[in-house]
Amino acid sequence: MNTLFDKIWDSHVVQIVPDGPTQLYIDRLYCHEVTSPQAFEGLRNRGIKCFRPEKIYCMPDHNTPTHDQDKPIEDPVSRTQVDTLAKNCKEFGLNHFGMNTDHNGIIHVVGPERGLSLPGMTLVCGDSHTSTHGAMGAVAFGIGTSEVEMVMASQCILQQKPKSMRISIDGKLKKGVTPKDVALYLMSKLTTSGATGYFVEYAGDVVRDMTMEGRLTLCNLSIEMGARGGFIAPDETTFAYIKGREYAPKGADWDKAVAYWKTLKSGDDAVFDKELRYKAEDIEPMITYGTNPGMGTAITGTIPTIDEIDEAGRISFQKSMDYMGFKPGEKLLGKKIDYVFLGACTNGRIEDFRAFASIVKGQKKAAGVTAWLVPGSWMVDQEIRQEGLDKIFAEAGFEIRQPGCSACLAMNDDKIPAGKYSVSTSNRNFEGRQGPGSRTLLASPLVAAAAAVTGVITDPRDLM
Repeated sequence: MNTLFDKIWDSHVVQIVPDGPTQLYIDRLYCHEVTSPQAFEGLRNRGIKCFRPEKIYCMPDHNTPTHDQDKPIEDPVSRTQVDTLAKNCKEFGLNHFGMNTDHNGIIHVVGPERGLSLPGMTLVCGDSHTSTHGAMGAVAFGIGTSEVEMVMASQCILQQKPKSMRISIDGKLKKGVTPKDVALYLMSKLTTSGATGYFVEYAGDVVRDMTMEGRLTLCNLSIEMGARGGFIAPDETTFAYIKGREYAPKGADWDKAVAYWKTLKSGDDAVFDKELRYKAEDIEPMITYGTNPGMGTAITGTIPTIDEIDEAGRISFQKSMDYMGFKPGEKLLGKKIDYVFLGACTNGRIEDFRAFASIVKGQKKAAGVTAWLVPGSWMVDQEIRQEGLDKIFAEAGFEIRQPGCSACLAMNDDKIPAGKYSVSTSNRNFEGRQGPGSRTLLASPLVAAAAAVTGVITDPRDLM
């Protein structure tokens, strides 16, 4: 019996090149301003148009400032990138969710919340965190700029078929443990290369119990384990989330779609190339201490000692410690922090803001902490205000910025200064990822909120 990955992949095969790649049909191409200019230029140079422009959705997100979006962008590089995308979309007749429109935000937040990312689809974008959309029951993965051009020109891509892996997490998560912690835990066990060459299907009680927001967070981080992508079989939670959204099927089309989506699951006797199982009770609130997302520990835990590190990795481990200003074997609890970032395509959804609010309600932001609360889209911003979360934040001394990728990566104004510590809900903690010399500790919205009100790394369960 085929796996769900096989079912979706095989139904999109146009042809298989003998001893070569598969030509795969792509249902949806997402584009942002950073990885698309050369693709558009390639089409122009060859004098061709986009083959199926109605299947392509574009928006700026990496370079967009998160304040004063109604004014011209000050940074000339960012302004050029954003303006160029708008011009290219107009020239090639593509759907464009531009700045200052209610459809703008981070592409990996907007796609699912608008009903553009649907079960059974193949989805690609020139961005590694495209795996986020796998939470909808789709095969979604990041591609390079030349491949973006290939999809624009033909609505197809040449790909080697990845191997399949199933990761099951059974049991019930403990208090204060979020989907972000589940992902950081998996990375600490698998390392950043443990799923290389695989497409991961997440399963088990924990995944079934997750909301769509939680599943989107988990799938977002698949790429950080080295996987080609990660996804979850669609179920009633998925259907309830999609129903009524702007681009979702309506009426009789909805009934037909759901009937098909219900077939999208791996058979009981499906054989995976690799199977892994974990227990929910082993997972605590997590935080990273190093310079890759796999260098994580329970918040109450300690950084490993040199002896605990595999001999081959000791030099890079020590280099990481020197960069972060930490010592092997020490605890992170109580360490002073400077910045807190809530947002990104990892944790910029309404549920993340609710979690953050649950900790800061009735508290005050710690003096000396700079906090950036950045919704993943204008829809999330609207939900924050409808639910009165903005008032909770304001009373605690926090302000909400405008949507965008923000401090996830140093491509806009929101950069962490050199040497400063940032507790971040984003997806990467590489050297300089949040700004040259910045030191990033990845964590859940609950851990970020606890740090924001105490000024130090704090177990959020102490404030719950």
